[in-house]
Amino acid sequence: MTFLRTLFNRRWWWATLLVLLAMGVMVRLSIWQLDRLAQRRAANAELQLMLDADPLVLTGAFATDTTLTQLPNRRVTAVGEFDFSQQLALKVQNWQGRAGIHLIAPLMLDAETAVLVDRGWIPDSEAPPENWATYDETGPVTIDGYVALSQTLSRTAVAPPDAPQQEWFRVDIAAIQPQMPYRLLPIYILQSPAGDNSKLPFRAEPEIDLSEGPHLSYAIQWLLFTVILGGGYLYFVRKNSAPSAS
Repeated sequence: MTFLRTLFNRRWWWATLLVLLAMGVMVRLSIWQLDRLAQRRAANAELQLMLDADPLVLTGAFATDTTLTQLPNRRVTAVGEFDFSQQLALKVQNWQGRAGIHLIAPLMLDAETAVLVDRGWIPDSEAPPENWATYDETGPVTIDGYVALSQTLSRTAVAPPDAPQQEWFRVDIAAIQPQMPYRLLPIYILQSPAGDNSKLPFRAEPEIDLSEGPHLSYAIQWLLFTVILGGGYLYFVRKNSAPSAS
């Protein structure tokens, strides 16, 4: 009790309040990290359920379905024919440290609707459009892959280019749509690799992070900082308040 009074006497009360305030902030930061951990676990559980679900079959009926944009990494399948006359190049892509492009082609789901498909990577030596026909898949095909969201620089709308262009740095569906003669789904497909993935174009499964992140370690760190600050302050006050030996 005597030491408690010492903490709030005229000499130490302001420092004690500052330390208590700092400890309170650190405890709150620890609780915040635990809240974020709970949110991360809930999101991971939801994502895992989506990954384990049967593939969603894409059809032209999804052309105006905005719920697709809420399903990144959802497994999907689609049947149709590629329109290689409208194929695009996604520039500045790499495969195991090698420079190249990704081929992006519309897959016709019906006469009026298509979905863009990232068909995979080819090296820069094959990037000129006259080489693309080597990798055409003609006739009806079944595509398996994952939902990928339109890529934009910001949340604000970006005006599409004045003229159609074949080379893009992002799969910006809203910007690409005006140069297409049919409707595009609001998402595109990352095509899954087939077989041993030893032939161009090379494809990779999306990197899906189901880890819990650093939130638990951060929460523990803030609690440790709280204990260290509180204990260190008590030691400092006790040491500097002890009567000196005569």
